[in-house]
Amino acid sequence: MTLIAGRYRLLDALAEGAAGIVWRARDEALGREVAVKEVHAPPGTPEAEERLLYARVEREARAAEAIRDPGVAEVYDVAVERGRPWIVMELVRGLTLAETLEADGPLPDREAARVALGVLAALRAAREAGVPYRGLAPDRVLLANDGRVVVTGVATGTSAPDAPPPGPEEDLRSLGALLGGMVADPRSGPLAPVAGGLAGRDAAVRAGAVRELERVAGTGGRPHGSAPADGSADVPERGPGHRERSEHREHDGSAGVRGARTEEPARSGVRRRPRRSTVIAAGIAGLLVIVAALVWQAVRDEGPGAGPGGGGASSNAPAVPGAAGTGAEVGGSAATPRS
Repeated sequence: MTLIAGRYRLLDALAEGAAGIVWRARDEALGREVAVKEVHAPPGTPEAEERLLYARVEREARAAEAIRDPGVAEVYDVAVERGRPWIVMELVRGLTLAETLEADGPLPDREAARVALGVLAALRAAREAGVPYRGLAPDRVLLANDGRVVVTGVATGTSAPDAPPPGPEEDLRSLGALLGGMVADPRSGPLAPVAGGLAGRDAAVRAGAVRELERVAGTGGRPHGSAPADGSADVPERGPGHRERSEHREHDGSAGVRGARTEEPARSGVRRRPRRSTVIAAGIAGLLVIVAALVWQAVRDEGPGAGPGGGGASSNAPAVPGAAGTGAEVGGSAATPRS
């Protein structure tokens, strides 16, 4: 098996095109599988142009090593062997967008918008690294098994050496064309205005198309009163305190466990207060009864003709022996509750 740069062992070809061959290879130094892009000029390219092409690919590939974006296959190394650059990249497993569309047909609008946003993020990351992307096509967009949308072929020299680098407007125009090929109804479907807006001449129109793309994908805001992208019911706006309590219920499991625990003591407290009031009221009532009994007994004992005799107020029956000045009012039968 061929060994590149004394380190990368080519195993089998994964894809082949006009710009070269992508190999599955093994990095013998790190013991991991990688993808190695063997770059070659299209047949019939003059030798001088071929040298310029290889120099540009090597320069852009080394610049692409700085890209750290999940939407771009990471470039690990650039080796020059047999006069040509070999680009060592992250091996991403999955199906290309072209293969997916061929097997399953057009994507649902929300998935198409998600894929388009992933591609847009990759194009922006490549541009920021100084490697404007060329040749965007469904077979160069990989829907990875881990859920990522990965753009492949960064810095592979698919355009002529003297071709001017594409600008940001060209990125959006290419994205609009890609989006139109992903959906079932590119002319009148929900994403048709987006595809057209991405190719618009006005910057505000292009920005609005990107915002609409985010809305359809469910990653951005939505117009007031419109249905959420996930089809859930619209919830009326409440005050900040209400939203905070709702978030607590959402984060603490189904049926609002935390909300139930917080509200239960309050309800229990409401039930306990009447019980305490009842006890206090009963105590006061009992005390009033005792005081009334004491007062009544004192009045009865001190009144005219008071005493055990049945004469009442006009009774001349003798008083109970020891009643006068003996403290019977205090220590007699009326004081029984104290004993």
